[in-house]
Amino acid sequence: MDPVLIGEILAGLMFFGIIGFLLLGFPVAFTLAGVSLMFGGVGMWLGVFDPSNFGALPNRYIGFMTNEVLVAVPLFIFMGVMLERSRIAEQLLLTMGKLFGNLRGGLGISVILVGAMLAASTGVVGATVVTMGLISLPAMLRAGYDPKLSTGVICASGTLGQIVPPSTVLIFMGDMLSGINSQVQMEKGNFAPVPVSVGDLFAGALLPGFMLVGLYLAYTVFKAVTDPASCPATPVPEAEKGDLLREVFSALIPPMLLILAVLGSILGGIATPTEAASVGAVGAMVLAALRWRLSFTILRETVIATATITSMVFIVLLGASVFSVVFRLMGGDNLVHEFLGNLPGGTLTAVAMVMAIMFLLGFILDTFEIIFIVIPITAPVLLMMDVDPIWLGVLVGVNLQTSFLTPPFGFALFYLRGVAPPDLPTWAIYRGIIPFVGLQVLAIALLFMFPGIVTWLPRLIAG
Repeated sequence: MDPVLIGEILAGLMFFGIIGFLLLGFPVAFTLAGVSLMFGGVGMWLGVFDPSNFGALPNRYIGFMTNEVLVAVPLFIFMGVMLERSRIAEQLLLTMGKLFGNLRGGLGISVILVGAMLAASTGVVGATVVTMGLISLPAMLRAGYDPKLSTGVICASGTLGQIVPPSTVLIFMGDMLSGINSQVQMEKGNFAPVPVSVGDLFAGALLPGFMLVGLYLAYTVFKAVTDPASCPATPVPEAEKGDLLREVFSALIPPMLLILAVLGSILGGIATPTEAASVGAVGAMVLAALRWRLSFTILRETVIATATITSMVFIVLLGASVFSVVFRLMGGDNLVHEFLGNLPGGTLTAVAMVMAIMFLLGFILDTFEIIFIVIPITAPVLLMMDVDPIWLGVLVGVNLQTSFLTPPFGFALFYLRGVAPPDLPTWAIYRGIIPFVGLQVLAIALLFMFPGIVTWLPRLIAG
């Protein structure tokens, strides 16, 4: 049999083998590396894989660890965890709940707006969902909200951190697409390509993020109009109205200034994402200190949580690197290129197929796991077909936001289940996210049909 064909068959079997082992419950990072090594051994035995290719992995790992762009990841995680542990997010939720309480659906609206603000200042989905679940869910249930609407609003708003800058997913994706785009452009004969940066992805994701917030708000208002019993008003007592304006300013202005400092410096070209992330980390500590919430205990807990989350992400990245080396060098790239290139309908069909595969993988894999597996093997093909890398990155980001919501492994569902009252049935949480998954699919369709939603702001900033 042709060695090329044998390699492609092994590459395909390896991809499905990894999915199978993950469904059995094995850890993702070790599954990626272990299954890849096993298939690499089979490929070596059949003469279609050279084990010396593994020699490049140490330098690749060192490159990840010393990549200045990726230093922004732990800094943004630190910023988000500090804001959550210092209870700044809690004060935001309570204050916004009072501000919109007189409106039908007001608590839902406040959760969505606070979720957007926390996404723009933290980007840590787990912390956001848990915080809103602990504070807002009991209040919404006491007010007579439909449990399905309550849980759906909290889970969906908590996942906005995956697409609203400064998203850690966009940082990794921007770094990956930058290298892939440069390589593809050189293969096409363009030796001076326009670089793709994390800042470009942040700018491209800003309007889609606002669009998602708008869709969530529109659905909540729709429910308030068509089904008032599902989201009744919660009027603020007269005794608490006097200090409401002062509470709004004290809760809202400091986080807003921090968001403007971080995102404004990136989008304005004043600072790199890493520099802005360091400003955000220091700013979060300053805000905590101003509220007398900064202590050695909180700092220690924040550092430990940051190290844990960062280590989890990077160990998956290291495992995915082994998979990428084996898959590509056994001919997996050619297999993907032939599959996507031969689809009827050309480029748009190829992009739609990749989006559909990622959406389905979101049912069983985490966001980082999907981008580390799928982006390296599909992005080169799509960029070779002249797909805009910024549009592709943002489209993937919005798509993979659903991975936190779709059962059986939607992590936002697990986070909320862990803090929800025991008498709240799990089926209510699962049913509650269905309309919001539909809204995200609608957002993907809108971005697919109108790429300018993504590309307009980066082009405007670039002049």
